[in-house]
Amino acid sequence: MKLLFVCGKNRLRSPTAEAIFADYEGLEVDSAGVDREADIPLSSEAIIWSDVIFVMEKSHRRKILKNFQRYTRNKRVVCLDVPDRYEYMEPALIDLLKKKVLPLIGTF
Repeated sequence: MKLLFVCGKNRLRSPTAEAIFADYEGLEVDSAGVDREADIPLSSEAIIWSDVIFVMEKSHRRKILKNFQRYTRNKRVVCLDVPDRYEYMEPALIDLLKKKVLPLIGTF
């Protein structure tokens, strides 16, 4: 299963998710950001590649569905509701991501 994690700037939340789920068997992961100043900007190729897109906030989902509409028609875009208040690889962020993502993986 190919998981794409998306946040605003691709500096803290989505790279953390990519790092922690990269070691899970059966998963391929990537991350990107929806903002113009994102370290790795979201691309149509990344959306096409993914099976499921996890966004950190509802605003990220809105931007994806607006800017990449033709590529998201048959994609699951799941909002994790993870606020922008964590540092990269912060233990509380890792715990929250695992708590929110792991139960969902088996449902796809």
